[in-house]
Amino acid sequence: MSKLFPKLNFLHGADYNPDQWLNQPDILEKDIAMMKETKCNVMSVGIFSWSKLEPEEGNYQFAWLDNILDKLYANGISVFLATPSGARPAWVSEKYPEVLRTNKDLTKNLHGERHNHCYSSPAYLRLTKNINEQLARRYSHHPAVLAWHISNEYGGDCHCEICQQSFRDWLKNKYQTLDNLNQRWWSSFWSHEYSSWNQIHSPGPLGEQSVHALNIDWRRFVSEQVALFCRHEIQAVKPFNPSLPATTNFHGVFYDYDYWRLAEEVDFISWDSYPEWHQTRDQQDLASSTAFTFDLMRSLKPGLAFLLMESTPGTTSWQAVSKLKKPGMHQLSALQAVAHGSDSVQYFQWRKSRGSIEKFHGAVVDHVGHVNTRVGRDVKQVGVALEKLAGAAGTGYQADVAMVYDWDNRWAVNDSAGPRNCGIKFEETVQQHYQALWRQNIPVDIVSQQSDISRYRVLVAPMLYMVNEDFAERVNTFVAAGGVFIATYWSGIVNADDLCYTNGFPGPLREVLGIWSEEIDSLYDGETNQIGITTSGWNSQVREYKCVELCDLIHAETAEVLGVYQHDFYQGRPAITRNQYGKGQAWYVAARTDGDFLHDFYQHIASQHGVNACTSMSLPVGAVATARQGDGHEYLFVQNFSDQALTLELAEENRLLEPLLNSEGINGHQYSLPAFGVEVFLAQS
Repeated sequence: MSKLFPKLNFLHGADYNPDQWLNQPDILEKDIAMMKETKCNVMSVGIFSWSKLEPEEGNYQFAWLDNILDKLYANGISVFLATPSGARPAWVSEKYPEVLRTNKDLTKNLHGERHNHCYSSPAYLRLTKNINEQLARRYSHHPAVLAWHISNEYGGDCHCEICQQSFRDWLKNKYQTLDNLNQRWWSSFWSHEYSSWNQIHSPGPLGEQSVHALNIDWRRFVSEQVALFCRHEIQAVKPFNPSLPATTNFHGVFYDYDYWRLAEEVDFISWDSYPEWHQTRDQQDLASSTAFTFDLMRSLKPGLAFLLMESTPGTTSWQAVSKLKKPGMHQLSALQAVAHGSDSVQYFQWRKSRGSIEKFHGAVVDHVGHVNTRVGRDVKQVGVALEKLAGAAGTGYQADVAMVYDWDNRWAVNDSAGPRNCGIKFEETVQQHYQALWRQNIPVDIVSQQSDISRYRVLVAPMLYMVNEDFAERVNTFVAAGGVFIATYWSGIVNADDLCYTNGFPGPLREVLGIWSEEIDSLYDGETNQIGITTSGWNSQVREYKCVELCDLIHAETAEVLGVYQHDFYQGRPAITRNQYGKGQAWYVAARTDGDFLHDFYQHIASQHGVNACTSMSLPVGAVATARQGDGHEYLFVQNFSDQALTLELAEENRLLEPLLNSEGINGHQYSLPAFGVEVFLAQS
């Protein structure tokens, strides 16, 4: 995995908004002193500074920013310099009302909030290009600037007439003719065939929402629109220094946009992570879902580190409950990002705002104005840890297992109108499969249907409802060459146009899986069935597992039956199958199961197919491990997501484990890991 900034190791810093404090010039000197004290070496600057940079059109005011960048650089602090398109000044809205976003109910927004702008507006495109070019002309060679921070957390869509016409143009380019569109949208349903492009509107409560191909094409169009807007911003700054990289901060598993598409426009990935720790005593579920998102962010740009661009050093102001992090949790959650491939730990925000909606959002510097606080000490502790781990920056992450997470499929399965409209739980199912691997310390990459899958041993595709034919062919090749493919119920149902396959489900995966899905039974909440394991080769002593919500009624065609349903009219029918295909195997899990089954199932898969955990240590419940490798070294991150101290038995064959953060925790071959503690071991052969 490549280091993003070769002259630096780990980055540690925050979003910095000095433009809020220009009337108190002493604040900057105090802030710089505290940045040094907390071992922060990077700040994101200018994210929401448009009104200070351009108080009226064409009147650019840069003297204040000159002073900020010069003083930060003089004190060894680098900068991610932002373009300010995320929130525009009021003069823009007043002078160019076309920039205001139109909602799906076709109401027009007033000025306010952020990301309340139209991505298609010619005026907004021109204004953002102008301010971006001015920034780039002045600062793209400033020694403080590490990279461009393009906008901030792109979000939402616009349904104005400009966007409607842009959508029609996008559809014309995709389908060429209305006959082709009508056929592929199946718009003869309810006599909804279109005879003019102008008859097509974005889906919304005042019009059409029942043509699923329209719904998903709108989401694809919006993703493309945002990606092109991001490209527009980058193209405005890049010519002034082509070597200066650019990113925009992602939202993780954000629903609105296809992040595989947006990732194509940036040089590296950064994202904003805000887990709601301590909702329950057990942090395992939340820790697992956060780890999944880290793995997704790392996988969006294979072979390249990502950055944790935002996290809270304390609380947030927007979550339902602003819960304090318990002792240890700040460093644990920060180093979890590093464990999964981040080369930074950064925060929102550096100093708390005095007013408006984020005045109580966590910050390194609280309203008291100093860092002699619990949060300040926690931040400094992370800074010290990152210095100790300097050698791990830019190291890689090796996974033999890949999991398919595709936005097209996600949108389609959630829009499918059946078989379980009270909760089909696609996202929860993906997380459940991931957690079964994560708890066993098995590294996982996340892939899309367009990704290269050839290098993996195991490919997991939970609820792959929408399957394109090209991906199915590559799955066949993958398995035939010796790979292991794992699919579940409600897979292979529709093609890329959201049209049902008519050759028997799971469509183009039917041959490789060796099964035919005839029906799927939806269970009421609280209703269960059981799966009984029938094979003698099962690794676990447990032979029966609960299943809930969805039970696929399948026929084993060429597949071997390894488990059957225990109850209801489909008692005895196949529930778990394995099909030999070429040199590999394809497994089918026909029902939604509980975590106990998935744990035992993936333990069986790993043992049968040589998939190794990142450590041979037997970790106590509550602890998980992740590893980064590079330059002949391996860094093993052991994380305790329980509220109890744990004892690690440092027993690994053929290598020694040297603690890098706290050597006092070691006692012979044991290591004491406190509640919400983390240790990083240098593994030496």
